[in-house]
Amino acid sequence: MKQTRPYPRIIVTRKAARSLSGGHPWVFEGEVLRCEPSSVDGRPAENGDVVDVFEENGTWQGTGLLSEQSKIRVRLVTRNANDLVDERFWERRVRWAWQHRVSCLGGRGLPGAESDLSCCRVVFSEADGMPGLVVDRYEHVLVAQVGTVGMERLRDTVYPLLLETLRDSGQDVCAIYERNDAPSRAKEGLPLYKGWWDGAPAPNSPVVSVRENGLSFAVDIENSQKTGFFLDQKYNRRAVRRLAHGRRVLDCFCHVGPFGMNVAAGGADFVRCVDVSQSALDLAEKNARLNGLSDRMGFTCANVLDYLPELRRDRGRLREEGGPFDLIVLDPPAFTKSRGTVAHAARGYREINCEALRLLPRGGYLATCSCSHFMTRDLLAKAVADAAHVANVQLKQVEERQQAPDHPILWGFPESHYLDFFIFQVV
Repeated sequence: MKQTRPYPRIIVTRKAARSLSGGHPWVFEGEVLRCEPSSVDGRPAENGDVVDVFEENGTWQGTGLLSEQSKIRVRLVTRNANDLVDERFWERRVRWAWQHRVSCLGGRGLPGAESDLSCCRVVFSEADGMPGLVVDRYEHVLVAQVGTVGMERLRDTVYPLLLETLRDSGQDVCAIYERNDAPSRAKEGLPLYKGWWDGAPAPNSPVVSVRENGLSFAVDIENSQKTGFFLDQKYNRRAVRRLAHGRRVLDCFCHVGPFGMNVAAGGADFVRCVDVSQSALDLAEKNARLNGLSDRMGFTCANVLDYLPELRRDRGRLREEGGPFDLIVLDPPAFTKSRGTVAHAARGYREINCEALRLLPRGGYLATCSCSHFMTRDLLAKAVADAAHVANVQLKQVEERQQAPDHPILWGFPESHYLDFFIFQVV
């Protein structure tokens, strides 16, 4: 590198350099050999600083954000040696992220329905070159989650850029709600909190009325899971909706009802929504009323892991719940959040899929997924295949899908690929 750069330097092992050159943006704690002050002003690196990363032989690997309390010690933000990580740099990152959403979502709305840009993920952390930042749009509100100390220090730089970029694009966005209550922030030494960002006017209520796939939803951005809604399944819900006409549907792990509402709108005869959270079901019932679908929907508060075997054993109970069903949707939470529990999670996926397949008739459909990147596509496929073997049925694949493109998968960074989705017919 010929030019002089102003940032403190992190010297890393050859192993780390190989990983970085392969596209992975992380440097782990054990891969750091030493820290050196800036060669321009002698400034030492502080927690959250922008730092340059060098291999011990002097090869520059990129520039990133330092996290002194995390096992992920540095997260790269650029591999371009001409970049200076200033406000103009972040303005470009925000603009590129939004342009990607306009390109891949802007023309995909259903005929006569709202633009898919009205509810979408605007920033997806490392996949958009902004590690530690996730931003979802719900109509006029952005919901942000900050997970790293470097991005915490940049909040007041990046948030105004987000509002400015969307407004310049003709989007009516006025406020930012922060859901910085994820336990993972403790690994960065960051406090847990949630509330309206004070740099923009705050609406009166954290319950936002949104539309997706032509349907209305009340989303509680303060108390719901994650940022309030699972936007990554938008197009998977459409795919299941196309199969729903004339069917009786069981929507498991329904949350606030987006799969159930989509299949009901697709012409299902009846939909039973099941979730362990009564507060989520209350919102699901409200959403059914909003869309005029209550007469074809029912709601049950239950643990799906117990509920499915109960229906299989008790045919009377199955009829009470609206069955027999010929389309079952399984959208469970992540059964594993670490590599060490993958085997246990695989058993869980196998068991729920087996129970669902035992309830379906020949010709029925199963939509099933995993939202953990540790439970890879191949591991999920094996779990479903094993479930079919135990249930003594054969599966015909209808579709294989992933997360929506506003949650982009960054090649070289497998952690960005976390959602795999299959639709099968029982034959």
